[in-house]
Amino acid sequence: MLGPVVTSPSFCKNETLVAELLELFPEAHLNREGHILKGQQLVEFMRGYDAAIVGTDPLSDAVISQLPDLKFVSKYGVGLDNVDQDALQRRGIPLGWSGGVNRRSVSEMALAFMIGLSRNLFITSQKLKNGEWDKSGGFQLSGKTIGIIGCGFVGEDLIRLLEPFECDILICDILDKSDTCQRYSVRQVDMITLLGQSDLVTLHVPLSEQTKEMVNHDFLAQMQRHAYLINTSRGGVVNEPALAEALQSGGIAGAAIDVYQREPASENPLLELPNLIGTPHIGGNAREAVLAMGRSAIEHLRKWAGR
Repeated sequence: MLGPVVTSPSFCKNETLVAELLELFPEAHLNREGHILKGQQLVEFMRGYDAAIVGTDPLSDAVISQLPDLKFVSKYGVGLDNVDQDALQRRGIPLGWSGGVNRRSVSEMALAFMIGLSRNLFITSQKLKNGEWDKSGGFQLSGKTIGIIGCGFVGEDLIRLLEPFECDILICDILDKSDTCQRYSVRQVDMITLLGQSDLVTLHVPLSEQTKEMVNHDFLAQMQRHAYLINTSRGGVVNEPALAEALQSGGIAGAAIDVYQREPASENPLLELPNLIGTPHIGGNAREAVLAMGRSAIEHLRKWAGR
Protein backbone atom coordinates (compact mmCIF):
# COMPACT_ATOMS: atom_id res chain seq x y z
CA MET A 1 0.00 0.00 0.00
CA LEU A 2 1.24 3.45 -0.81
CA GLY A 3 1.58 6.22 1.75
CA PRO A 4 1.95 8.35 3.47
CA VAL A 5 0.22 7.70 6.73
CA VAL A 6 0.16 10.70 9.08
CA THR A 7 0.02 9.74 12.74
CA SER A 8 0.33 13.18 14.36
CA PRO A 9 -3.05 14.54 15.53
CA SER A 10 -1.60 18.06 15.63
CA PHE A 11 -0.64 17.89 11.96
CA CYS A 12 -4.00 16.40 11.02
CA LYS A 13 -5.93 19.16 12.82
CA ASN A 14 -4.22 21.85 10.75
CA GLU A 15 -6.28 22.30 7.62
CA THR A 16 -3.54 24.26 5.85
CA LEU A 17 -1.03 21.45 6.28
CA VAL A 18 -3.59 18.81 5.37
CA ALA A 19 -4.48 20.68 2.15
CA GLU A 20 -0.82 21.08 1.17
CA LEU A 21 -0.13 17.40 1.87
CA LEU A 22 -3.16 16.14 -0.04
CA GLU A 23 -2.22 18.25 -3.04
CA LEU A 24 0.97 16.21 -3.32
CA PHE A 25 -0.29 12.95 -1.81
CA PRO A 26 -4.07 12.64 -2.31
CA GLU A 27 -3.88 9.07 -1.03
CA ALA A 28 -2.58 10.14 2.41
CA HIS A 29 -4.18 8.48 5.44
CA LEU A 30 -4.72 10.90 8.35
CA ASN A 31 -5.10 10.37 12.08
CA ARG A 32 -8.43 12.05 12.77
CA GLU A 33 -8.80 10.35 16.16
CA GLY A 34 -7.57 13.47 17.97
CA HIS A 35 -5.10 11.68 20.23
CA ILE A 36 -1.59 10.22 20.09
CA LEU A 37 -1.48 6.58 19.03
CA LYS A 38 0.68 4.12 20.94
CA GLY A 39 1.74 0.50 20.84
CA GLN A 40 -0.47 -1.88 18.89
CA GLN A 41 -2.91 0.88 18.02
CA LEU A 42 -0.08 2.74 16.30
CA VAL A 43 1.02 -0.43 14.52
CA GLU A 44 -2.48 -1.08 13.16
CA PHE A 45 -2.80 2.51 11.96
CA MET A 46 0.57 2.47 10.14
CA ARG A 47 0.50 -1.10 8.85
CA GLY A 48 0.77 -1.49 5.09
CA TYR A 49 1.99 2.04 4.32
CA ASP A 50 5.41 2.69 2.86
CA ALA A 51 5.95 6.20 4.30
CA ALA A 52 4.86 8.04 7.43
CA ILE A 53 4.80 11.48 8.98
CA VAL A 54 5.10 11.03 12.73
CA GLY A 55 4.92 13.54 15.57
CA THR A 56 5.45 12.55 19.20
CA ASP A 57 4.13 9.03 18.69
CA PRO A 58 6.42 6.43 20.33
CA LEU A 59 8.00 4.85 17.25
CA SER A 60 9.85 2.09 19.08
CA ASP A 61 11.72 -0.93 17.80
CA ALA A 62 8.73 -3.09 18.77
CA VAL A 63 6.45 -0.94 16.62
CA ILE A 64 8.84 -0.66 13.67
CA SER A 65 9.45 -4.42 13.66
CA GLN A 66 5.76 -4.95 12.83
CA LEU A 67 5.82 -2.57 9.85
CA PRO A 68 7.63 -4.50 7.07
CA ASP A 69 6.31 -2.16 4.35
CA LEU A 70 7.70 1.00 5.95
CA LYS A 71 10.39 2.58 3.77
CA PHE A 72 10.58 6.19 4.99
CA VAL A 73 9.76 8.25 8.09
CA SER A 74 9.38 12.04 8.07
CA LYS A 75 9.42 13.88 11.41
CA TYR A 76 6.86 16.53 12.26
CA GLY A 77 8.62 18.47 15.02
CA VAL A 78 12.19 18.68 16.20
CA GLY A 79 12.46 16.22 19.11
CA LEU A 80 13.71 12.75 18.21
CA ASP A 81 13.50 11.08 21.62
CA ASN A 82 10.31 9.24 20.61
CA VAL A 83 11.91 7.68 17.53
CA ASP A 84 14.20 4.65 17.80
CA GLN A 85 16.73 5.82 15.24
CA ASP A 86 18.87 2.69 15.64
CA ALA A 87 15.87 0.52 14.78
CA LEU A 88 15.26 2.55 11.63
CA GLN A 89 18.92 2.45 10.64
CA ARG A 90 19.16 -1.32 11.10
CA ARG A 91 16.31 -1.73 8.65
CA GLY A 92 17.64 0.84 6.20
CA ILE A 93 14.71 3.21 6.74
CA PRO A 94 15.73 6.87 6.21
CA LEU A 95 14.52 9.55 8.62
CA GLY A 96 13.61 12.97 7.24
CA TRP A 97 14.20 15.61 9.91
CA SER A 98 15.23 19.26 10.16
CA GLY A 99 16.37 20.73 13.45
CA GLY A 100 15.42 24.14 14.74
CA VAL A 101 12.38 24.81 12.55
CA ASN A 102 10.38 25.97 15.58
CA ARG A 103 13.24 27.69 17.41
CA ARG A 104 11.68 31.16 17.56
CA SER A 105 8.42 29.82 18.97
CA VAL A 106 10.25 28.10 21.84
CA SER A 107 12.74 30.90 22.51
CA GLU A 108 9.95 33.48 22.66
CA MET A 109 8.14 31.37 25.22
CA ALA A 110 11.27 30.96 27.33
CA LEU A 111 11.69 34.74 27.29
CA ALA A 112 8.03 35.19 28.23
CA PHE A 113 8.53 32.84 31.18
CA MET A 114 11.59 34.83 32.25
CA ILE A 115 9.73 38.14 32.22
CA GLY A 116 6.64 36.65 33.86
CA LEU A 117 8.62 35.00 36.66
CA SER A 118 10.95 37.89 37.37
CA ARG A 119 8.15 40.50 37.44
CA ASN A 120 5.80 38.21 39.40
CA LEU A 121 3.14 38.46 36.69
CA PHE A 122 1.77 34.93 36.91
CA ILE A 123 1.37 34.67 40.68
CA THR A 124 -0.10 38.13 41.22
CA SER A 125 -2.53 37.55 38.36
CA GLN A 126 -3.81 34.37 39.99
CA LYS A 127 -4.03 36.10 43.37
CA LEU A 128 -6.03 38.95 41.86
CA LYS A 129 -8.52 36.47 40.40
CA ASN A 130 -8.90 35.06 43.91
CA GLY A 131 -9.58 38.50 45.37
CA GLU A 132 -6.09 39.27 46.72
CA TRP A 133 -4.43 42.61 45.84
CA ASP A 134 -0.69 41.75 45.96
CA LYS A 135 1.49 44.56 44.64
CA SER A 136 4.77 42.59 44.79
CA GLY A 137 6.36 43.60 41.50
CA GLY A 138 9.32 41.23 41.52
CA PHE A 139 12.57 42.34 39.88
CA GLN A 140 13.62 43.53 36.46
CA LEU A 141 15.01 40.96 34.06
CA SER A 142 17.43 43.58 32.74
CA GLY A 143 20.97 43.09 33.95
CA LYS A 144 20.36 39.72 35.61
CA THR A 145 22.43 36.57 35.15
CA ILE A 146 20.81 34.02 32.85
CA GLY A 147 21.97 30.41 32.65
CA ILE A 148 21.23 28.61 29.39
CA ILE A 149 21.78 24.85 29.53
CA GLY A 150 22.00 23.54 25.98
CA CYS A 151 22.97 26.13 23.42
CA GLY A 152 21.69 24.68 20.16
CA PHE A 153 19.09 26.20 17.85
CA VAL A 154 16.77 27.43 20.61
CA GLY A 155 19.46 28.39 23.12
CA GLU A 156 21.30 30.55 20.61
CA ASP A 157 18.07 32.17 19.43
CA LEU A 158 17.24 32.99 23.05
CA ILE A 159 20.59 34.76 23.38
CA ARG A 160 19.58 37.00 20.47
CA LEU A 161 16.23 37.80 22.07
CA LEU A 162 17.92 38.68 25.37
CA GLU A 163 20.33 41.22 23.85
CA PRO A 164 18.21 44.32 24.66
CA PHE A 165 18.04 43.26 28.34
CA GLU A 166 21.85 43.44 28.72
CA CYS A 167 21.93 40.30 30.84
CA ASP A 168 25.07 38.43 31.87
CA ILE A 169 24.54 35.18 29.96
CA LEU A 170 26.20 31.92 30.93
CA ILE A 171 25.93 28.84 28.72
CA CYS A 172 26.67 25.19 29.42
CA ASP A 173 26.89 22.72 26.56
CA ILE A 174 28.66 19.45 25.80
CA LEU A 175 30.09 21.06 22.65
CA ASP A 176 32.66 23.82 22.40
CA LYS A 177 30.66 27.01 21.86
CA SER A 178 33.61 29.39 21.49
CA ASP A 179 32.17 30.88 18.29
CA THR A 180 28.86 31.57 20.00
CA CYS A 181 30.61 33.16 22.96
CA GLN A 182 32.61 35.43 20.71
CA ARG A 183 29.63 36.35 18.53
CA TYR A 184 27.34 37.31 21.41
CA SER A 185 29.76 38.14 24.24
CA VAL A 186 28.49 35.33 26.46
CA ARG A 187 30.50 32.92 28.61
CA GLN A 188 30.63 29.12 28.46
CA VAL A 189 31.03 27.69 31.95
CA ASP A 190 30.63 24.38 33.76
CA MET A 191 27.30 23.36 35.26
CA ILE A 192 28.24 24.12 38.87
CA THR A 193 29.29 27.67 37.99
CA LEU A 194 26.15 28.28 35.97
CA LEU A 195 23.80 27.03 38.68
CA GLY A 196 25.59 28.91 41.43
CA GLN A 197 25.52 32.27 39.66
CA SER A 198 22.27 32.38 37.63
CA ASP A 199 19.11 34.20 38.61
CA LEU A 200 17.16 32.24 36.01
CA VAL A 201 18.13 28.83 34.60
CA THR A 202 16.54 27.69 31.34
CA LEU A 203 16.79 24.20 29.81
CA HIS A 204 17.20 23.65 26.07
CA VAL A 205 18.57 20.12 25.79
CA PRO A 206 17.28 17.03 23.96
CA LEU A 207 16.12 14.06 26.03
CA SER A 208 18.85 11.42 26.05
CA GLU A 209 20.51 9.01 28.45
CA GLN A 210 22.85 11.84 29.37
CA THR A 211 20.12 14.38 30.12
CA LYS A 212 17.40 12.13 31.58
CA GLU A 213 16.44 13.56 35.00
CA MET A 214 19.54 15.75 35.00
CA VAL A 215 17.52 18.20 37.10
CA ASN A 216 17.58 16.23 40.34
CA HIS A 217 18.10 17.00 44.04
CA ASP A 218 21.82 17.75 43.56
CA PHE A 219 21.16 20.03 40.57
CA LEU A 220 18.48 22.01 42.39
CA ALA A 221 20.57 22.26 45.57
CA GLN A 222 23.25 24.09 43.60
CA MET A 223 20.84 26.78 42.41
CA GLN A 224 20.44 30.02 44.33
CA ARG A 225 17.38 30.16 46.60
CA HIS A 226 16.02 33.23 44.79
CA ALA A 227 16.51 31.64 41.35
CA TYR A 228 13.90 30.30 38.94
CA LEU A 229 13.97 27.21 36.71
CA ILE A 230 12.44 27.14 33.22
CA ASN A 231 11.91 24.00 31.15
CA THR A 232 10.63 24.18 27.57
CA SER A 233 12.68 21.20 26.35
CA ARG A 234 11.48 17.73 27.41
CA GLY A 235 9.70 16.63 30.57
CA GLY A 236 12.01 13.68 31.13
CA VAL A 237 14.91 16.06 31.77
CA VAL A 238 13.42 16.95 35.17
CA ASN A 239 12.93 14.67 38.18
CA GLU A 240 9.49 15.96 39.13
CA PRO A 241 9.45 14.85 42.81
CA ALA A 242 12.82 16.58 43.30
CA LEU A 243 11.47 19.76 41.72
CA ALA A 244 8.33 19.63 43.88
CA GLU A 245 10.47 19.30 47.02
CA ALA A 246 12.66 22.25 46.04
CA LEU A 247 9.61 24.41 45.33
CA GLN A 248 7.89 23.47 48.59
CA SER A 249 10.99 23.89 50.76
CA GLY A 250 12.10 27.19 49.23
CA GLY A 251 15.20 25.63 47.74
CA ILE A 252 14.41 27.69 44.64
CA ALA A 253 11.94 30.56 44.28
CA GLY A 254 9.82 29.02 41.55
CA ALA A 255 9.66 27.35 38.17
CA ALA A 256 7.87 27.53 34.84
CA ILE A 257 7.51 24.31 32.86
CA ASP A 258 5.87 23.53 29.55
CA VAL A 259 6.71 19.82 29.43
CA TYR A 260 6.14 16.88 31.74
CA GLN A 261 7.25 13.30 32.24
CA ARG A 262 3.73 12.11 31.44
CA GLU A 263 1.50 14.03 29.07
CA PRO A 264 -1.26 15.12 29.20
CA ALA A 265 -0.36 16.32 32.70
CA SER A 266 -3.75 17.50 33.95
CA GLU A 267 -3.42 15.48 37.19
CA ASN A 268 0.22 16.27 37.89
CA PRO A 269 0.66 17.31 41.57
CA LEU A 270 3.26 19.89 40.50
CA LEU A 271 0.44 21.99 39.09
CA GLU A 272 -1.00 22.43 42.59
CA LEU A 273 2.06 24.33 43.81
CA PRO A 274 1.61 28.13 43.89
CA ASN A 275 5.18 28.86 42.74
CA LEU A 276 4.97 26.53 39.74
CA ILE A 277 3.74 27.94 36.43
CA GLY A 278 2.61 25.29 33.97
CA THR A 279 1.54 25.33 30.34
CA PRO A 280 0.38 22.35 28.22
CA HIS A 281 3.42 21.74 25.98
CA ILE A 282 2.76 24.71 23.69
CA GLY A 283 6.30 26.08 23.44
CA GLY A 284 6.85 24.98 19.86
CA ASN A 285 3.23 25.38 18.81
CA ALA A 286 2.93 28.97 17.69
CA ARG A 287 0.89 29.02 14.46
CA GLU A 288 3.96 29.92 12.44
CA ALA A 289 5.97 27.10 14.01
CA VAL A 290 3.28 24.51 13.37
CA LEU A 291 3.27 25.44 9.70
CA ALA A 292 7.07 25.40 9.54
CA MET A 293 7.29 21.97 11.15
CA GLY A 294 4.54 20.56 8.95
CA ARG A 295 5.98 21.95 5.75
CA SER A 296 9.40 20.60 6.66
CA ALA A 297 7.89 17.12 7.11
CA ILE A 298 6.02 17.39 3.80
CA GLU A 299 9.16 18.56 1.99
CA HIS A 300 11.22 15.62 3.27
CA LEU A 301 8.46 13.30 2.12
CA ARG A 302 8.20 14.99 -1.29
CA LYS A 303 11.93 14.65 -1.91
CA TRP A 304 11.92 10.99 -0.92
CA ALA A 305 8.93 10.23 -3.15
CA GLY A 306 10.34 12.29 -6.04
CA ARG A 307 7.21 14.40 -6.46
